[in-house]
Amino acid sequence: MEKVENQKANNIREIFDWLEVLISSVLIVVVLFTFVFRVVQIDGESMTDTLQNNDRVIISNLFYTPKQGDIVVISRNTFNSTDNPTSQSPIIKRVIAVAGQTVDIQHGCVYVDGRALDEPYIRDYEQNHYSTYQYTTYENPTKFPLTVKENCVFVLGDNRQNSLDSRSANTGENGQINTKYILGKAVLRIYPLNKFGVPE
Repeated sequence: MEKVENQKANNIREIFDWLEVLISSVLIVVVLFTFVFRVVQIDGESMTDTLQNNDRVIISNLFYTPKQGDIVVISRNTFNSTDNPTSQSPIIKRVIAVAGQTVDIQHGCVYVDGRALDEPYIRDYEQNHYSTYQYTTYENPTKFPLTVKENCVFVLGDNRQNSLDSRSANTGENGQINTKYILGKAVLRIYPLNKFGVPE
């Protein structure tokens, strides 16, 4: 009888141990996805072909400082969407230049600090790399050359023919995005599963 009771007590302890592990794991995941990571759904075509509409990415802003080439998610704080300017969904763009760097666009080519960027991530790269069409003139275009202000970045979409970005002075502060509006860097695409991986 005592042996049976001991076995029951052991089983109950084991169940409580498993519950403790499960609850701790859930709490850790909740904390991570509240304060460290966030899942964002891509809304729009401005980053095609790198990221597609409805893709889902994990972003992180833990100890994050924007760097040239990073893909970042920006809170909707201004008129910055060709598809839906009244949307409050975050936007996603690529950092082209950071504070102190000078950006120029000539004949469809982007220069940072006087050096032409090699941008293989541009949609239809071979066809559009030096196409002036990909740098559509906006109603209120940004004036170049432009030196990025402190605490700001200059961003462009990879789909240059369908992206309202820092080429428009209506975006952010005269085409510059204050880093306080950057929600985080895209660190991992988790959907669709066949494209799971780090977006580049």
